[in-house]
Amino acid sequence: MPCTTLLVGRKASADGSPIVARTEDSSNGSFDPKRVVVVRPEDQPRTYTSVLGRRTIDLPDDPLRYTSVPNALPDEGIWGCAGINAANVAMSATETLTSNPRVLGADPLVELVPAVGAEGEPGHRPEQPGGFGEEDFVTLVLPYIRSAREGVERLGALLTEHGTYEMNGIAFSDAQDIWWLETVGGHHWIARRVPEDHYVTMPNQLGIDSFDLEDAEGAGRDHLASPDLRAFLATHHLDLTLRRSGSTGFSGAGPTGADATGSTFNPREAFGSHTEHDHVYNTPRAWYMQRTLNPTSEDWDAPDAPHRPDSDDLPWSRRPERKLTIEDVTDVLSSHYQGTVFDPYSPRGTDAERRAFRPIGINRHNALAILQIRPDLPEASRALQWISFASNPFNTLIPMFTNVDEAPAYLGTTTAEVSTGSFYWSSRLIAALADAHYAQIIPTIERYQLKTLALGHAAVHAADEQVAAGAPSAPEGSIPALLTEANTTVAEQIRSETDQLLSSVLFTASNLMTNRFSRSDG
Repeated sequence: MPCTTLLVGRKASADGSPIVARTEDSSNGSFDPKRVVVVRPEDQPRTYTSVLGRRTIDLPDDPLRYTSVPNALPDEGIWGCAGINAANVAMSATETLTSNPRVLGADPLVELVPAVGAEGEPGHRPEQPGGFGEEDFVTLVLPYIRSAREGVERLGALLTEHGTYEMNGIAFSDAQDIWWLETVGGHHWIARRVPEDHYVTMPNQLGIDSFDLEDAEGAGRDHLASPDLRAFLATHHLDLTLRRSGSTGFSGAGPTGADATGSTFNPREAFGSHTEHDHVYNTPRAWYMQRTLNPTSEDWDAPDAPHRPDSDDLPWSRRPERKLTIEDVTDVLSSHYQGTVFDPYSPRGTDAERRAFRPIGINRHNALAILQIRPDLPEASRALQWISFASNPFNTLIPMFTNVDEAPAYLGTTTAEVSTGSFYWSSRLIAALADAHYAQIIPTIERYQLKTLALGHAAVHAADEQVAAGAPSAPEGSIPALLTEANTTVAEQIRSETDQLLSSVLFTASNLMTNRFSRSDG
């Protein structure tokens, strides 16, 4: 399973922005080239048919403009990945999640069933469409929502009606809130609002560890869910939470009474998994992210440490020890267990230890999208989408204002052809060349990352100042044009730096080839 998600509440971030970040990773042995596009209202379909599920749906006639990071090759669908719409609402979809047989038996996934035989022949059975999935969600939801909560409600309604063929986690944010939705079976779902002063780590494992059904069934201040979730839990005996003596529990579909413990349960126990696969592939990533962002909160390396790489009770959300930055986010999502024996690039530890766990910064990253809605900036320029492609330990971010009608060519023109004119392909080439010579090349890459991230921040500051200055340089109607120019300028600056880095990495890797020989003919 691919992807790693980090969510940062607005009171936990350095500038007060809710931050949604996710790496979209491809499956083992495959790589999906990505590009960035801006989908204008006239380009949004009014009737949509999914490629993998082959399900058709009519869409509203009033879509908003939105950004998207689709596959460059649309043979398996759009796979919009992440974006921000004209109402400054962000969406990231999706983080593949685990489940268990009890859930999948109670509410099976809605999978495509191919037709049998030809129409009119004996035994013919027509095709049964599958539900919607990761290829579809951004396209079906993001153009039609004006708040993070509306995103949960729209996607929840689609899941209830049409179902899904996979277990997924989806994030929505606006200038104030982040909501995190998890699918639990083919048609059911739960969602929680991220605490404003917390961050959330999600490593391909169903994560929410506490849920208040009374809130979901009532005001929905911090919890939302399928309307029949209580009955679903009770009918199929899914709630595994041990409660205090006297707690009402889930005896039926109605309210559980005044005792709050009767309505609070652990969805991770009910809907998730705790397998050996999780302890190699999933939980170590959450463990490392949390030890990085809360380094002194626990003695992470003690023999009796409260949390270890295989712990099943790592908290879904935590309060960080200091406010978090864009650099903290990308560093965590680029990490490979640095400072531990599990780092595949380190001489520490045994070979078995260095290969024990799935890194966060992995070879098969397709894209990293960091979505930042800045509440203290004008609505016309408050939304930023930071983009990187390919393996995160070796790449950099390009910031893109989203109130524009087109993406920079360097981000948007990826094709199947390998070309250094594409940020995606340049980033993948650099990573592939650098990996085998990590110690020799990583200092050069770190200098490149420092310089390009500084260029990105400087470009954002300059554009913000122009917008704030107002007329005549940036009257309201021309702000999208100003932001388009800012996007193109910084993309071209980083393109120049990336080309120079590729040249340097290629030179170093060439000199370190196995068939090198030091004697020269002069």
